[in-house]
Amino acid sequence: MRKINEIIVHCTATFPEQQVTVADITRWHREKGWATCGYHYVICLDGTIQNGRPIEEMGAHCKGHNTNSIGVCYVGGLAADGKPADTRTPEQKASLHYLLAELKKSY
Repeated sequence: MRKINEIIVHCTATFPEQQVTVADITRWHREKGWATCGYHYVICLDGTIQNGRPIEEMGAHCKGHNTNSIGVCYVGGLAADGKPADTRTPEQKASLHYLLAELKKSY
């Protein structure tokens, strides 16, 4: 098992209400030449937590930190004008809180 000492939270840098799934991210990452989704978890707009890359596998989400981290990504992060913004839905916030608490217990 990998030694985990970081949990890194990302956003997809997509617009509000833009539906994105692990399948979409996997496609985007494969287009970059990666094997699969670089994140271990993705939190959809409705709060659904989707599994990405298995935790046992090193992620591809944060250069210099992939070896020892878990990558969590929430869908969103851009305002309608394309500028960075906290676009998390209440459901995403609740799921993110839950997931981070569970991961902290385990790692």
